[in-house]
Amino acid sequence: MTRATSTATETVETDAGTARITWHRAKKARLVLAVSHGAGGGIEARDLKALAEVLPAHGVTVARVEQPWRVAGKKLAPAPKTLDVGWRGIWPALAEPGLPVISGGRSAGARVACRTATELGAHAVLALSFPLHPPGKPEKSRAGELLGSGVPTLVVQGGNDPFGKPEEFPAGSYELAEVPYGDHGFAVPKRAEISQDEAVKLITDAVLEWTGSLG
Repeated sequence: MTRATSTATETVETDAGTARITWHRAKKARLVLAVSHGAGGGIEARDLKALAEVLPAHGVTVARVEQPWRVAGKKLAPAPKTLDVGWRGIWPALAEPGLPVISGGRSAGARVACRTATELGAHAVLALSFPLHPPGKPEKSRAGELLGSGVPTLVVQGGNDPFGKPEEFPAGSYELAEVPYGDHGFAVPKRAEISQDEAVKLITDAVLEWTGSLG
């Protein structure tokens, strides 16, 4: 069996510091999916790893992006504006292959993707575990960022995400795929009717179907 992907790491200098891209290249790529991490974790998150393992075999190169604060070893993410600065600085490297780029991320990374999509010319946005509001504070909604992405958008949300359950999301032109029982990291409890592997497969299946529908 021949591998449909090759892996390489690249560092990129941005106005927010040094960022890092781990490329998982498809042999016959038609899209680049760039995904960044949240404010409390890295690119080892189960959803980001699964996408990098599955999508290249289907013609989608995956770029897992580490924001400068994470590369620098800091434990706390900077302000949203600084995250946006980092993402803007990374974008030329993501676009360099000359393919349409889907801007994506999980949690805080999803917010960055939504805020900058139109400005950067993103082909679409993938929002994993979009933090619709802080836990227990539904009145502090960030729906405006999601609704304002301006490009085709897919939200993949855990059914038990304290940052916003699927039924809390407002009507809009985006698509939403639910991972039943999943929390903010898409972890499912042992008593759930689906296994952890099945939950992860729901994520990759939803993203595969969506990327296949993009022009």
